[in-house]
Order: sequence, then structure tokens, then C-alpha cells
Amino acid sequence: MLTYIISFGVLLAFALVIFCTIKWWNLRLVGPDPVNLFTFIAILFTSGLDVGLIMFPIAFDFPLYADVATEPAYGFTNPLALEFGFWGFLIWSFYFLTAFYFCAIEPRVKFFDHGIVKLINNLVIITTCAFTGALFLIYMPYYIPQMGDGETVIPAFYVICFLVILAASYSSTDIRYVKILSVGSTLIFFALIIGMFINAGMSGGQFVDNVSLVGGYFSNIHKFVIPLTEYHEFYLFWWFAWSIMIGQFTSRFVGGLKTWQLLASLLVFPSIPLVIWFSVAYFYHQNAIDMTGLVNWSMTVVGILFVINSFDSLIRLYTDNLNLTSDRYGKVQYVLGNAALLFVLTLLFQGQWLQIQWVGTVVIGLYVACLIYVIGKRDTISDMTKTRPLPAE
Repeated sequence: MLTYIISFGVLLAFALVIFCTIKWWNLRLVGPDPVNLFTFIAILFTSGLDVGLIMFPIAFDFPLYADVATEPAYGFTNPLALEFGFWGFLIWSFYFLTAFYFCAIEPRVKFFDHGIVKLINNLVIITTCAFTGALFLIYMPYYIPQMGDGETVIPAFYVICFLVILAASYSSTDIRYVKILSVGSTLIFFALIIGMFINAGMSGGQFVDNVSLVGGYFSNIHKFVIPLTEYHEFYLFWWFAWSIMIGQFTSRFVGGLKTWQLLASLLVFPSIPLVIWFSVAYFYHQNAIDMTGLVNWSMTVVGILFVINSFDSLIRLYTDNLNLTSDRYGKVQYVLGNAALLFVLTLLFQGQWLQIQWVGTVVIGLYVACLIYVIGKRDTISDMTKTRPLPAE
């Protein structure tokens, strides 16, 4: 049943991407807090990805994709192309669709202002926040084996996880932090890649050879549309779970891009650092390079920054939506309240009491309900030829 649900959701989303792009090709999109393109992409990249990008490839994904004897479905291309297909290019069109919607259509139809929709949407945001925290907590032992046995979540990891959530809760109290965090995290992410490149003794030729492996994705792109395996299905539900809230958050920073430019930006710009990162990470897998010590700690630090970015943007989103702001309740109560709520939910996800597939299914339901609602309000958007102008400098 889940396979049918996610397949329907993906095909619906891609159909809507094509429709919106063709119909409103040159529509100029402006959010409430427009920024330049580099800052926008940095916000999108660090908010729209989480700690799994750092922790999954070398430790779990590459070995899984290489074992075609166990999972023959992965045999049509190489592990690097598969990893890129699970994280890059085509699926970023989900974020385009929702960012476009919240820039151009939602201000006119106000679907997400309805009480029940607002409640469901914010429950999705809160639970997906907790899922991010659970991933960080569950996989921390692998990346900081010096603090344990490399397998067990010990009390120190719970403390680290809580402090990370606490830091994100504090940073969400001021909008300026998201720009600093996003740009800073992006630069530090590239510094991590360069450091790992040098540490591995990787040559330019070897890097180019690995980059070329991504061609296996583009020559088989059609195979990534619907689930290849249960693991791919999990990834697609994960992307859906994030899609509405990331679109809602990042749409506020769109700075005058036309529809086609927004789509091209989201497909291309985030994919470039992903290709670079996966090419270097795959070299570690290919050569079984030891990562203990500085490499593991560096990856953990970057992973922490990604978690803080994700939590910051999502906490800000649901607290604004529900008017649970620090201005209303005070900074101390706001920070501690959000940290406590999300830490408890993180523990629930860690215990498998909540599943990201359930959240993704709810989001697909919101897609369908929103589409039906917008069709009923088509007269409201029939003259949608321009958005408000950029604010004066």
C-alpha cells in the first residue's frame, strides 16, 4: 500500500511541476524577505538537507548499493549514481513546487490558513523536526566511536542531542541567524570536502573519474521516479515529509526569480555540491580509508551544523504559524519549551513509535486536498501575472 501511495504522490508532484512551469514560465516570484541568489541557495541547501547527507553515504548507503547480490534492483548503475539519485536533481523539484506555491498561489487562496490544515501542517513540521533529531542521535555512535563502543547510544549522546536542539531553539529567535548559519554552514561543508579530499590523497584525475560516475544517474533518470526498493521508498517519503515546510520556509527568501529560473536553480545549484561531496565520499568507500579521529569529528561538526540549520528553520516556521513566538512568551520560555518538546519527540522517533512514512503519507494527503481547493478557487489565480515588487533598498 505504501508503495502505491508514494508512487501516486511522486507522479502527481512531477505533473504539477510541469504544469506550473509551463503555465507561469515568466512569472516573477518575490518572497517577504528576499535575498540574493547565493544566500537563497545556501538557505535552501542547509535547510532542505539534514544530517543524513553527512552520515549516510559512507557508513550505510554505498555498501548497501554495492551489494547487488542481496539487492539486484541496484545493479543497473553504480553506487555513486544511486546515491546522487536518492539525494539530488529531480527530487529537488518537490521543493520548487512548494516554494512556487507559497510565493505565488497561497497568498491568493489561503489554503494553509484554514484551522485544520494549519494544525496538520504544523504537526508535520514538528514531527519531521523530531525525525531529524532521531537520525542524528541514532547514528552518532558510528561517527564518535571515541565516546562509546561505536554501536550504543550512551547518555553523553543524549546530552549532545539536547544541546543541539537547544542551540537551534535559541537561534530561531532571530531571523538574522538563519542567514549567518546557512552561509557559514555551506562554507564549512565545502571546507570539509576539501579537507577529506586532501586527507585521502585523492588526485584530480580520480576525482574527475568519480564525478563521471554520476552520468549513470542521468542515463537512468526515469528509474528513479517511482520506488526501486523499500529503502528508496523510505527516501521518497522522507523528501515528501520535508517538501511543504521547506517550500513554505524558503519561499520567503525568493528574490525576484522567474518561475523557470527558480526551477533551474533548485535542480542545478544544490546538485553541484552534492556531486562533489559524493565523489569524495565514494573514494573513501572504494579504498576503505580509515576515518577515525579528525575526519569523523569534522563530519560530526558539520552534521551538527546541518541539524541546527534544519531545526532553526522548522522551529521558526511552526512557531510563526501558531503564534508561539519568543516575543509573545519571552525568550527563555520559548527556547526551553521548544527544546523540551522536540527532544521528547526525538526520543519517540528513536524508539520507532513514529515513522517518517506516516508523515509523508499525510503530506501527500495535503497535496491532494490543496489541489482540489485550488481548482475550486481557480478564478482567484486566473489573473496571476505578477507578484509584488521587490522592496526598496
